[in-house]
Parts: sequence; structure tokens; C-alpha cells
Amino acid sequence: MPSTRPSGRTEHQEDPLSASGGPSGGPSLARRLIQLYVGLALYGASGALQLRAGLGLAPWDVLNQGVARHAGISIGAASIAIGALVLLLWIPLRQRPGLGTVSNVLVIGLAMDATLSVVPDPRSLWLRIPLLGFSVVLCAVATGLYISARFGPGPRDGLMTGLHRRTGRSVRLVRTCIEVAVLATGFALGGSVGAGTVFYALAIGPLSQFFLRRFALPEQAAPAPVTPAGEKVPDLV
Repeated sequence: MPSTRPSGRTEHQEDPLSASGGPSGGPSLARRLIQLYVGLALYGASGALQLRAGLGLAPWDVLNQGVARHAGISIGAASIAIGALVLLLWIPLRQRPGLGTVSNVLVIGLAMDATLSVVPDPRSLWLRIPLLGFSVVLCAVATGLYISARFGPGPRDGLMTGLHRRTGRSVRLVRTCIEVAVLATGFALGGSVGAGTVFYALAIGPLSQFFLRRFALPEQAAPAPVTPAGEKVPDLV
């Protein structure tokens, strides 16, 4: 669901807990923490709503669902377990986790299970289609909120940016390869792939970009860092 998803900056790293902000600086620490956790909770809720729509999931949730079915656990628990395993892959990539990284692993899965426990399955296709649209828009809103808080990349996007740096391949190519592999594995395990998967893939980028601008905090006016090859590295969780 992302990490798509805090910064994958190559030139410098900010300690998110040391910058509390103030009248002459950027936003306060309290505001950033609220934005982080509201965004993560909404992200988990959006994944649950897309699952309830029953028209196909985002690539990582396809994998989460497939693993959950075979392991006999909830999809939220599968999300947490997979996030933790992906985080272990950071070690050889020399990625540094932040508060947002650990929070991403835990909060999204918990929020997904909590939402599924209170939202019933809609029976009518005429309810499932708008629910799918709403879930993708909500995911983009959530992405804009928690990425803009800048508390460190999430495990999946940290894997992407780490592989980008180590291999020298473009971010787009690395991300595409990861998500195709994740989608194929999830589908083989019985995860739900459908029109909703395609809709998510086409819509989430432009929508997230819009909400990233909408929720950007004042201190984020500086341009994105550039790798030695001249390619900008996206700030993702």
C-alpha cells in the first residue's frame, strides 16, 4: 500500500524528534506527530475499504492477503509481519529507520484490522464501485499526510530507495520491478487482483502528488535532493 510513503534523502538526514519547530522555524513537533499518525491510520483504513470493495487490491495488499490466507492470520497481522521482514532487508542496504518507519509497520496493520471489524461487506456492485473510488482517494489523502510529516521512510519505500542507491537503477525501474514481483507473488498465493488493482495503479500517483502539495509543511519548500546521476529521490514512507 507505500510507501509509496519521511525522506529518502541522499545528502542529509534530519533527526525528526529534534526539530520541534517554533515561531521562527517550521511546524511544531506535535503537529507533525498528529499528521503522521492520522495519515498512517487513514492509510490502513483505506486498504481495508478497498478490500471490502472486493474489486482488487493494491500490490502490497495482494501479497498481504495471500500470506494471510495461507498463514491463517488477519490481513493486518500479515501486513505487520511483511513490513518487519522488509525492514530486515534494510540492514545490507544500510538504510536508517526513523519513527515513521516503525510506526508504519505497526499502525497501518492495526488500523486495517480495526476498520475491517466495523465495516461490513457491501453486497451491491453499486456500493462497491464508489467504495473503491473513495478508498483510493482516502489512500492518497493519507499518503499526503504522513509523508509530509517527514519522520522517515516506510519499510517498503526504504527498500526501493535503498536498492536505487545500491544498484544505480532508476527509482521508477526499481519500484516497478518490486511491485510486479510483489503482485505476482501475492496473486500466486491467492490475493485479490482485479479492476481495483488497475485503478489504484493509475490513480494513486497523481492523487498522492496533489495531496502532498496540499499537506506540505512550511519547511518543505526546499527542492528534493538529487542523486549523483541527476535523478531526484522521492520522499516516501
